[in-house]
Amino acid sequence: MTSPPRLITGPETMGEGAVFLRVVEPRFAAVLDEPLPMRLRPEGFAALLWIITGQQVSTASAAAIFGRLEGAGLTTAEAVSAAGEDDLRACGLSRPKVRYAKALAGSGLDFGSLRGLPTKEVITTLTALPGIGRWSAEIYAMFSLGHADVMAAGDLALQEAARLLFDLPERPGERALREMAEPWAPWRSVAAQALWVYYRRARGREGIGVW
Repeated sequence: MTSPPRLITGPETMGEGAVFLRVVEPRFAAVLDEPLPMRLRPEGFAALLWIITGQQVSTASAAAIFGRLEGAGLTTAEAVSAAGEDDLRACGLSRPKVRYAKALAGSGLDFGSLRGLPTKEVITTLTALPGIGRWSAEIYAMFSLGHADVMAAGDLALQEAARLLFDLPERPGERALREMAEPWAPWRSVAAQALWVYYRRARGREGIGVW
């Protein structure tokens, strides 16, 4: 029988992960001098629509677009299904993202069924949908389901933060960052939060981890 995933449920579990990371990688101590933020979001259609909105745009742009979707009442599957392409485009979604949003709305995905699934199964389920790649699925597993052992290694802010924190000669690619993160299991989500915090400090810009 597959074991349920380890979950981040509050400051205590974030703290447990931080203690672990200090031991396995002492250089994280530079980031863990104060409690990490816990950025959990509600699960469901709107959360995944938020992630689609945020693909390949800045956090500020994503927030502005999603705010317009909320203002237009276009954050439920039913509303997005009924909306015309022009309605969604008027809120700032690109044509591909309109297509992804429509596909998600029409998918009939039972979001409740994702609760308790292992992270790999969550990712497999979500990436079967149009426009949902591994990064989007991992962000959903981390932020909406609270999975504690996720490293969204395709995230450029995480890659740059790893380069800076670990004084690497160049920014690691997705595969290299996944390999680097293997010793941080089973708390890779906490490591990701630490890297996003470090990115914000070093660059003065927000990463996805500040939702």
